[in-house]
Amino acid sequence: MQDKWTDGEAYEMYVGRWSRRIGEKFLSWLDMPSGQNWLDLGCGTGALTSQILSDCSPKSIVGIEPSAGFLSLARENIRESGVKFLQGSGEKLPVDDGVVDVAVSGLVLNFIPDQHNAMNELIRSVKPGGTVAAYVWDYAGHTQFIRCFWDAAIALDPAAHDKDEGIRFPICRPQPLAELFAASGLRDVVVAPIDVPTPFQDFDDYWTPFLSGIAPAPGYCASLDESARERLRNQLVRTLPTDPDGMILLAARAWAVRGTR
Repeated sequence: MQDKWTDGEAYEMYVGRWSRRIGEKFLSWLDMPSGQNWLDLGCGTGALTSQILSDCSPKSIVGIEPSAGFLSLARENIRESGVKFLQGSGEKLPVDDGVVDVAVSGLVLNFIPDQHNAMNELIRSVKPGGTVAAYVWDYAGHTQFIRCFWDAAIALDPAAHDKDEGIRFPICRPQPLAELFAASGLRDVVVAPIDVPTPFQDFDDYWTPFLSGIAPAPGYCASLDESARERLRNQLVRTLPTDPDGMILLAARAWAVRGTR
């Protein structure tokens, strides 16, 4: 099963609304001065790019994203001067050497097949003394809306174990992240947790995004036949922490990492 990244609006409902909260805290943690030139690798629908605009007073931002569908939504939503979106990936960034002060990547590093090459490209893009930083979901631990889904899926279908992002992406832990950044030649490498609440108004608010087929967990859900999907739905109804008003109160953690060229 291949991860699918095509529908920007579906992605927004699934994870974009939460990634905006993570992005805000991530930028506060970075604490970059105003007037910087930024690069946002894997900009998706523009969640982090938009946050950089509102919080960091950048001189310019280049958002880079392989998905044409995501780029279309980003361009539609973000039209400020100084921002441009380019189609590309971590394999070869479509920018010259040393043209940005800060290169960031939000919730995408684990999906890049050759992470060492992507790190080299990010480092190439920044000036000496510039910052390279990223954050990824803590799939194996405290990203509860995804963790609860896979725990329920595996309880019903042990074969789902190998599709679980917590298994697939060992990079999404503090030590491997720090080792990747240090091995790439960055100095002053630091890793920190970023936690945000992810409340769902009711079960449908939680469940509907998993029907889109966008991203690994929804892709697995969409691959099931109707009866298997209904069993999974019922398992989640039984196991999700739901208050008397029907609200599902969860939280999510991302691991953030930074280093200096």
